[in-house]
Parts: sequence; C-alpha cells; structure tokens
Amino acid sequence: MKILIIGAGGHGQVVADIFLAALKNCDSDARPIGFLDDNPALQKQTFLGLPVLGSVSQLPKIAHDAIIVAVGNNQVRQKISYALRDQDEQFVTAIHPAAIIGSKVKIGAGSMICAGVVVNPGTYIGRDVILNTGCTIDHHNQIGNYVHIGPGANLGGNVQIGEGALVGIGATVMPQLSVGAWSAVGAGAVVINNIPANATAVGVPARVIKRNLACLVPNPVL
Repeated sequence: MKILIIGAGGHGQVVADIFLAALKNCDSDARPIGFLDDNPALQKQTFLGLPVLGSVSQLPKIAHDAIIVAVGNNQVRQKISYALRDQDEQFVTAIHPAAIIGSKVKIGAGSMICAGVVVNPGTYIGRDVILNTGCTIDHHNQIGNYVHIGPGANLGGNVQIGEGALVGIGATVMPQLSVGAWSAVGAGAVVINNIPANATAVGVPARVIKRNLACLVPNPVL
C-alpha cells in the first residue's frame, strides 16, 4: 500500500519513521513513498530516504493508496484533513511497533501512535489524533478527533479529551476528568478538576489562565 505523507517537517519525519519501523518489523504493508508540503524551502529535499514530491495541490497527480496528515498543529491538521476527506482520500493510521495497544481499543483513521505509547483496554481514539512519544492512555478513555497528547503525558482511567485539545509534554490528567474541546493543558501541568472548552490551563494544580478562540472549521461528518 503506497502512502503519501502530508507534511515534511519534524512531525512528518516522525510519521515516516513509524511507517518504516513497521515495515522493517513486518507489522504493516503501508509503504511511505514520499512527502507533500507547501513550504518552498522543503521542495526537492529528501528525509529518511523519502523525497518531497511537491506541494499538496499535486496530490491527485501522484499514484497512491492512502494518505496521512502529519501536521502537529491541531487546527491546521483538522483543516487539511477535512479538505482531503471531502476529496474522498483514504486515510491510514501510523502505529509504531514499539507501542502497546490494549484489547478493545478503537483507533480512528489518520491517527499516529508513536514509540513507547501505551493505550489500555476500552479506549476510543478519534480521527487524526497524535499520541506522541511515551505518553500513556489508561483504560476507557475517550479521545476526540484532532487531539494531540504530548510526549510523556499521562491520562488516568475514564478520562475524556475533547476534540482538538492539546495535553502538553509531561502533563497529567487525573482519572474521571475531562479536558474540553480545543483547550490546551500546559507542559508538566497536573489536572485535578475538569478543564472547560476553549481554555488554556497551566500549573500544579492546573488552573485556567485564559480562554481561547473556538475552532472555526466545521466538524467532518462521522
């Protein structure tokens, strides 16, 4: 299966490395053939042996079976993914062979699960989610579309993370709590109370310090 990676920056290269590791480990038949990126500085470059084949507009001209949007910013990833789904593109999931996925875990198309991630049983992960290096997702979590759980972050059991939310590097969300849609939890924060939608929370314990603008991109149809 030929995969095009949308985004050739640092995050895109991590996604490419996941696919290459899975191929080497015989865990997947998804073979990345290159990147597409609108940044002129990246054109004609090669990363991890894979070429930047052009801009995103050239996607229909390149033979492929599926894509993944490898952009770290949640709102930008949502916008690109929404547009490409509207073009009937097929999305693939990237799961590193060094990740541990429990039983009865559901993972939406286009999501990325990095090395060292642990996802425990009964968890639901939406579309285009980033579970970054070494984060842990305990049992029966609900992770919305376009969420980014940062490296080393830890979520207790029965946690709900709303669409588009960011849980920063090394942050902790205690069991049975929620982080609202399009909110951001700062690096190292410890969440001991629910965080509302469109908020930024930092510190130990985490406290809301500002309200964010709501995401204006409409949700894709499930």
